[in-house]
Amino acid sequence: MAIAIDFGTSNTVITRINPVTGESEIVKLANLAQKNSSIPPIIPSLVYINNANNDDVIIGQKVRNKGLDSKNNQRFFSNFKRGIGTDIQGFLPILDDKQLDFEKIGDLFLSNILQELNGELDSLIMTVPVDSFESYRYWLTGVCEKWNIDKVRIIDEPTAAALGYGTEEDNLILVVDFGGGTIDFSLVELDLGEKKKPQGFILKWGEKLLGESSAQKTKLAKVIAKAGANLGGCDIDNWILDYFHEKQGVTKSSLTSRLAERIKIRLSQTEEAQEVFFNDLTLETYDLSLNRETFEEILNHNQFFAQLDTLMERVLQQARSNGVNINDVNRVLLVGGSGQIPAVNQWLQQYFPLEKIKCDRPFDAIAMGALKLEQNLQIKDFLYHSYGIRYWNRRQKRHDWHTIIPSGQPYPMTQPRELILGASVENQPSIELIIGELGQDNTSTEVYFDGERLVTRSISRGTGQVQPLNDTEGGKTIAQLNPLGNPGSDRIKVLFRVDEDRCLKITVEDLLTDEILLDNVMVAELS
Repeated sequence: MAIAIDFGTSNTVITRINPVTGESEIVKLANLAQKNSSIPPIIPSLVYINNANNDDVIIGQKVRNKGLDSKNNQRFFSNFKRGIGTDIQGFLPILDDKQLDFEKIGDLFLSNILQELNGELDSLIMTVPVDSFESYRYWLTGVCEKWNIDKVRIIDEPTAAALGYGTEEDNLILVVDFGGGTIDFSLVELDLGEKKKPQGFILKWGEKLLGESSAQKTKLAKVIAKAGANLGGCDIDNWILDYFHEKQGVTKSSLTSRLAERIKIRLSQTEEAQEVFFNDLTLETYDLSLNRETFEEILNHNQFFAQLDTLMERVLQQARSNGVNINDVNRVLLVGGSGQIPAVNQWLQQYFPLEKIKCDRPFDAIAMGALKLEQNLQIKDFLYHSYGIRYWNRRQKRHDWHTIIPSGQPYPMTQPRELILGASVENQPSIELIIGELGQDNTSTEVYFDGERLVTRSISRGTGQVQPLNDTEGGKTIAQLNPLGNPGSDRIKVLFRVDEDRCLKITVEDLLTDEILLDNVMVAELS
């Protein structure tokens, strides 16, 4: 059986190819999914840990049915996807004498979903945010390895959404994926004709799935431009709660966060929303109301639309560099629950006419589109992040980073990038080189706790966030010099290339001895 999982910050959707009909369908896990006729059977991304030592947990809608999300309890976790692969500002509790981290909670959630599927899987497709760092993908790889599934692949969430909407008649599509934890923009060119020669490679782990020699007719999705940010629906929930805290002195807790989320959801359907809560045991009472006008003032106060404008400009700038104009976009697709906010649709109309905007498949488009990888589709993509080497900036008296492979680089690379290095001290025995994944300039994502709430925010750092890829003992040494090196002359040549599997590999040649010290050695899988 082949399935796709769209693991989201707020909700998770599972799809499969029906073995009888061959059609794509949502997997209905009755024990875990919401029972709401107006939306697909999505699974809330919630975890409640009964016992941390033996991985005894409750997940999904079961947590809400038991009322475990309304109590100020350290055993309840939501929005945990945002913390995976990030530097945490704050702490997670020690439960049952066991220290927890976000990676462990995410592992428990996904593993329990697979247990509920209760069937043999031979193919799994996971979706990932366009702005995810290699560390998140590395974590996901480790989780998948223990599931004993023959074929595991990944696809960017916005690209999957473009495929899931089924807009075969449109050639150029802008996807705005606004979920609980991130917002991603992706401009995708679809070529779903049957006469094109195969090109590109699927975003995946493992072996190449289709190549130029394939006899089957293939389909192509090419990513033209993309941009993303750690800005999601849970941030909006926090802003609403901050408003009630300031105006009414409302306590910030998991319960009041849930009330704020309900108000946000209702405001997508009505002009005014109210939530009333009364606990007859504790006499805890809340009466919260908000209208759309005040809601939009809250969004403006938190620079929400300014952040959207920045993302849109980044995408359009990338598009222009590839010869694509804003008027060339055939369709704009909104996915994710937060994309249902009317103000978001109105904001988009500043850039595109209303008839180009579609928002009728916010919850299942990504998971449905991911299954296209099982239906003979190939994806041609480029690297979202830049990659560089660390060096000592003498003027600033600090370490800095020099870009070797810029963002936007298509892969596989036809020509390697070359770097010449020499020894820096007398009788130098080896040369070290730290290679890093470079974030967007001047911003960084900080994850921290505000009371019981997990919050992320973008902050100015002056320089971009960097994730070192080989900063380990032995990993950063790329050349053992024999004879020993001395300053004043070039000593080694390093060639950088990215292959079809999105692996960064290096070749190192000793210019003095003409010896190949490293031959096409992998440093890391890239984003």
